[in-house]
Amino acid sequence: MRLLLVEDDDHVAAALSAVLSRHGFEVHHARNGEEALQALVPEAAAFGVVLLDLGLPDQDGYEVCGKIRKRTSTPVIMVTARADVRSRIHGLNLGADDYVVKPYDTGELLARIHAVSRRSVPGDTAVTPSQEVRFGDVVIDLPTRRVTVQGAAVQLTRKEFDLLALLAQRPGVVFRREQIISEVWRTSWEGTGRTLEVHVASLRSKLRMPALIETVRGVGYRLVAPAA
Repeated sequence: MRLLLVEDDDHVAAALSAVLSRHGFEVHHARNGEEALQALVPEAAAFGVVLLDLGLPDQDGYEVCGKIRKRTSTPVIMVTARADVRSRIHGLNLGADDYVVKPYDTGELLARIHAVSRRSVPGDTAVTPSQEVRFGDVVIDLPTRRVTVQGAAVQLTRKEFDLLALLAQRPGVVFRREQIISEVWRTSWEGTGRTLEVHVASLRSKLRMPALIETVRGVGYRLVAPAA
């Protein structure tokens, strides 16, 4: 996979590039926002993931993320020392797919790269989602927004369906609470946490499968396929 690393510190970039290369990535290094945007022009070869540092010398990383999202669907992982919740929410609202705080564990970063890359193919062409997603007795029909359990239709609200469909994008992968709120409710985490909990509880009840949506304490939720 080709990966675009946007990092102004050459020493940090060299060390990270070496690690990524050992794990099979082909790394292209951009030292500022303008170099990153030039690397993403339509004529350029496609990238699977963009690792975007926020402390760039020419443009704020948030601004660069917004510009990237306007021209490509390539997944963006923000990598920064800004650890506060407001910064993470702002990044996700701008279109970032994930947010990693420095210092980070290399294994975690690699796992996050693989996780976001499964959501789309490299470049401007997004993966066409399957028309149906199945989890044991649960069938999610994306075009019609219809959910059935053992063949019986389950009536979900719009947000309940959006939440279930989001978790179904990456079964087994933990979605952070802030990310869910940003993508489903298009707002910030503050004051919305209880709403998320209520919707999760309602989904568990309506689907009659309490174990389908697992709570990862202190982090968020993930969809767990029922045992065969």
